[in-house]
Amino acid sequence: MEYLEQIEESDANMAYRNEHPKPQFERATWECLNGKWDFEFDHGDSGEERKMQEKDAVYTRTIEVPFCPQSTLSGIGETDFMRAVWYRRVFTLSPEQLAGRVVLHFGAVDYMATVYVNGKKCGTHKGGYVSFSMDITDFVTTGDNLLVVRAQDDERNRMIPTGKQCQKYHSYACEYTRTTGIWQTVWLEFLPQT
Repeated sequence: MEYLEQIEESDANMAYRNEHPKPQFERATWECLNGKWDFEFDHGDSGEERKMQEKDAVYTRTIEVPFCPQSTLSGIGETDFMRAVWYRRVFTLSPEQLAGRVVLHFGAVDYMATVYVNGKKCGTHKGGYVSFSMDITDFVTTGDNLLVVRAQDDERNRMIPTGKQCQKYHSYACEYTRTTGIWQTVWLEFLPQT
């Protein structure tokens, strides 16, 4: 599958919010990465061994970020249990954007996120309800860059905080359908060196 083009801001079908997710901290130099991403289920959690982080990996679906794959708005709407899922997209950087530091932000990824840029692991984050960021300056170049995210979420593991996410296949009582993967805004921020 070819890498997806970024959605134009004027796209009338855009369901996600495009404004800065933390307006009190907004800087002029940021870029929203919400929109269409390549997507793949990894039911056996073997994707790293199969090199899903590499540019030639096969992804058979697309997903609308920041909606989780269980959501109809994601374009997937699959409510079964998911051990791991993979996301991939390309973003382009100019020499001006690379003059300082490049920071990648995630509003939330449930539950454990591993982030790769241009095939190299940049870092991990554990915890599905809080935002996190990482400096990816040393992993990016001018022009196209490949961003891949693996989200692992053993939804029946009682050691992982789940809130009211249902441990059964169907929602019941006050427990609701599970949330896996990216479910909040993703954005880049371009900062000065100091």
